[in-house]
Amino acid sequence: MRSRTARSRVLAVLVLLLTAVTAAACIRAPAPPEEPPTAEALTPTPPGLVTNAPRESVTSQSCDTGSLRPTPLPPVGQMPRGSTMEQIFQRGRLIVGLDIGSNLFSFRDPITGDIQGFDVDIAKEIARAIFGDPNRVEYRILTSDDRITALQDRDVDVVVKTLSITCDRQQEIAFSTVYYEASQRILALRNSTITSAADLADKRVCAARGTTSIARLQAQVPSVRMSTVSTWADCLVVLQQGGVDAVSTDDAILAGLAEQDPYVHVVGASLGDEPYGVGMNKDSPDLVRFVNAVLDKIRADGTWYEIYNRWLSILGPVYFPPQPRYRD
Repeated sequence: MRSRTARSRVLAVLVLLLTAVTAAACIRAPAPPEEPPTAEALTPTPPGLVTNAPRESVTSQSCDTGSLRPTPLPPVGQMPRGSTMEQIFQRGRLIVGLDIGSNLFSFRDPITGDIQGFDVDIAKEIARAIFGDPNRVEYRILTSDDRITALQDRDVDVVVKTLSITCDRQQEIAFSTVYYEASQRILALRNSTITSAADLADKRVCAARGTTSIARLQAQVPSVRMSTVSTWADCLVVLQQGGVDAVSTDDAILAGLAEQDPYVHVVGASLGDEPYGVGMNKDSPDLVRFVNAVLDKIRADGTWYEIYNRWLSILGPVYFPPQPRYRD
């Protein structure tokens, strides 16, 4: 019995060993790892980016850029019968064309969602003079390229959007007197060697379409390569991505872009003056005179200084607002 039991145990052990060896033989060695999938990451670019934009002609400034002399402001809510202001009052709101990509002038507050800035406050003063309420405003978001057409088609009552007064534009729309005087300069990365317009030779520079900045820079630096976008905020994105070497436009707009990115700064001397005016339809001279009266009022009562200090004090102190010039 003992020998038979011992043989049974030995046999059981051999079966187990054979089973283990067979199982081990069935286990395949792991295959070598496959090469990980590869993909080339593409840097997203703002929609509508145009590189190597064509040359533009320099705007002539040999005309009289004065505006219409203001008429006395009527009492709030008592606009002259049949006037453009009465039509606006009956509608119940002032329709203002601007954008939300010009930090400090017109932009959307990231916390409240409100549209605010220097230009916004100028527009609110026009609404205040008509309704007695600065918030009776409807905003229409426009690109720089859309401003003139929106006024001609009467999609908006006024455009308050860093709109420079030029002789060419005066053929198409009417302007108020100058409410802010800017200077075209350059925005560059802080680690860049760009410090003046001369350093932009053969460099890539961004500007918003429909602005006077493009032709002026092309005239002063013929070899510059312009890239154009819809908004100035898009120019900052392209600069941050390395798609351009610099941005050039009005110093006040560039200061707003620099506020959003500590790695860029405004450099160089002025490339030319940019007088901002409120744009209106040419067939509404009564509205032009009314807006000029509003601007006269805020220059005289200190409101203009309050608006400047609220938004543009980063540019330094000012001692007087732009003085009006009239052609009649």
